[in-house]
Amino acid sequence: MTSTEYVAGLFDLTGHVGIITGGSRGLGFGQVKVLTDAGATVYNLDLIPHSDEQMIREGHLIDIRCDVTDYDAVEKVVKEIVEKERQLDFLINNAGITFKCRAEEFPLDRLDKIIQINLKTPYMLARICYPYLKQSEYIGRVITISSMAAYMGFTGVLPYDMTKSGVLGLTRGLAEEWKNDNILVNSVAPGWFITKLNEEMFEKNPDRKAAALAKPMLPHFGDPVEIGYMMLFLLSGASTYLTGQDFPVDGGAIPHGF
Repeated sequence: MTSTEYVAGLFDLTGHVGIITGGSRGLGFGQVKVLTDAGATVYNLDLIPHSDEQMIREGHLIDIRCDVTDYDAVEKVVKEIVEKERQLDFLINNAGITFKCRAEEFPLDRLDKIIQINLKTPYMLARICYPYLKQSEYIGRVITISSMAAYMGFTGVLPYDMTKSGVLGLTRGLAEEWKNDNILVNSVAPGWFITKLNEEMFEKNPDRKAAALAKPMLPHFGDPVEIGYMMLFLLSGASTYLTGQDFPVDGGAIPHGF
């Protein structure tokens, strides 16, 4: 085996089976694209069908329409996946929501929904997947999307700030609790990326686009596949000594400061 073949083998996910939530668009779409290109079989739990027919035809992507806050339904889906594949190697908690409103006026029903989707659901999915991940021959992985908001606090989105800070606690706590269970637990903090939702927002608010571009050290937005590259690294054989960590992919926004 040449050195090039050895390195390529580290990042080959052929034979790996995993679950992602909210993988049909935006950052989730970028992750699914990279991971399926690397050979992984990815089950996308989402209420929105995926748009990439090629990945579906090639059999690397399986869409399952599912409300990830319906934990009984999720448990049933996970059991069906494991019965079919005979394994589960990774879970990516990508789904998340926010809502913009000042803290003193924030609707409590919105607060509860953000806490449920951004924090409770990643915990519940990890809990449901735990007995299968611990049996993975590749070392089980749990990766959750955090945010720059976990470090810097953004105005008008306090529940988002709260829940993304909570993801860091979830990551460290699970990493410690499952350290002897053949499971690595990490999180990834995205910066500003070009997604359909962001493009629509910037079109309506050009000043916000200029302000966002001024934040990172790098003077451009990220491409969603760049989050996929970090996920590939954290699922690969090159990251087997990493757990309990948060990995910013933000163009230098966090060290640069807001």
